[in-house]
Amino acid sequence: MALDKELKTSGKKQYHIHLKPGDIGKYVLLPGDPARSDRVAKYLDNAEFVAENREHRTFTGYYKGVKISVTSTGMGCPSATIAAEELMNIGAECLIRIGSSAALQDDIKIGDLMISTGSMKNEGTSRFYVPDCFPSVPDFDLTREIIDTAREMQPQLSGKVHYGINASDDAFYGETEEWIQKLSGLGCLNVEMESSALYTVCHRRKKRAAMISAVSGNLVTGDVIYENVNEGLVKGWDEEIKIVLEAIYRFEQKLQAETI
Repeated sequence: MALDKELKTSGKKQYHIHLKPGDIGKYVLLPGDPARSDRVAKYLDNAEFVAENREHRTFTGYYKGVKISVTSTGMGCPSATIAAEELMNIGAECLIRIGSSAALQDDIKIGDLMISTGSMKNEGTSRFYVPDCFPSVPDFDLTREIIDTAREMQPQLSGKVHYGINASDDAFYGETEEWIQKLSGLGCLNVEMESSALYTVCHRRKKRAAMISAVSGNLVTGDVIYENVNEGLVKGWDEEIKIVLEAIYRFEQKLQAETI
C-alpha cells in the first residue's frame, strides 16, 4: 500500500520544520526570510525560539494573551506549502503570509501595504492539489478582519493600504517586460511567490489563510531598490506585523464570543 504522508506525519514531530504539537499557537505568521521571524518575535510577549531547520525558523509567544507563532517559509510555493502542511499537522488553524511583493499598478509606492483578496496561480505547486481552473482565494472572514484593522490604523501608517487580486509567480527572473505588462493589464495589484499555493492547501485542509505584504518596488514604473537597504520596505514590514497581530487578537475575540 502506498504511503499516506498526511496520516504518517499528523500529530508528530515534523520532518522539515522540526516542530511538534504544543510548540505553536493556532495562529501562525509566515514570512519568507528566516530573519523576519526574529523581527516578528520582538512584537510578541514572552517570545521563545522553538526550532530552526533549513529555511524554517520558528518563535512562539503571545499578543494580548493570544498564543501566536511565526515560521519562515523560504522562497516559493513548494517550500511554503511544505511549511504550511506541517504546521497544520501539529495544530495551526490560521496561517497568514507576511512579507514583500512587487507592485503592478502605477499608483502603488514602496512601503505601501497590499492585502490579498485572491491570487492568480502562475505556479506549479497548486496543480498537485486542484485543477488549474480552481480559484485561489484566502479566507473571507480573516481577510476582512485584516482589511478592517488596516483601515482603522491607516492614519498611523507611512504608506497607503491597497487590497485586491495579486499574482503568484514561480520565476523571479523569468518575469519579462511583456509578462509584467500582461499582469498589470489584467488588473493584478502586485506579484509575489507563495500565496496561491498557501490558499490552495489551506482550503483543502479546511483551515484559514490570508496575506498582507509590503511593497518592495514597482515593476511597472521601474521604481526598485536591489542594491541598497530599502528603508520603505523595512518600515512596511513592521507596519504589517502590527496590523496582523491586532487583527488576530480581534478575530480571536469574535471567535470566542461566538462560542459563548
